[in-house]
Amino acid sequence: QVQLVESGGGLVQPGGSLRLSCAARGTILSLGAMAWYRQVPGKQRELVAEITSGGRTKYADSVLGRFTIARDNTQNTIDLQMNMLKPEDTAVYYCNVDEVYLTILPRGPHEYWGQGTQVTVSS
Repeated sequence: QVQLVESGGGLVQPGGSLRLSCAARGTILSLGAMAWYRQVPGKQRELVAEITSGGRTKYADSVLGRFTIARDNTQNTIDLQMNMLKPEDTAVYYCNVDEVYLTILPRGPHEYWGQGTQVTVSS
């Protein structure tokens, strides 16, 4: 099995910065794309940023130029650097990883979600 351990959420003023981290831990053979999603009450969960094992990235239009996703394949971790934060970035942020193959049966592929971390942008 795999656990996604998230850290780095919190309260920040508009214009400030936060860094979210996610580590995949468990009986991992290989990981596919890793991503951050976010959700506010009453709305669908939306993709914020995604990075493949080869380093290809994708961002939501609303965060382009402000957020940067990075990945360390040796540690099975991703970071999301969030700059110039706005009140509309307030949400619960979830780490996601798909196309996970395990060293144990069933091999996969599997998909996993983190427990979520709150990001609040407010003065």
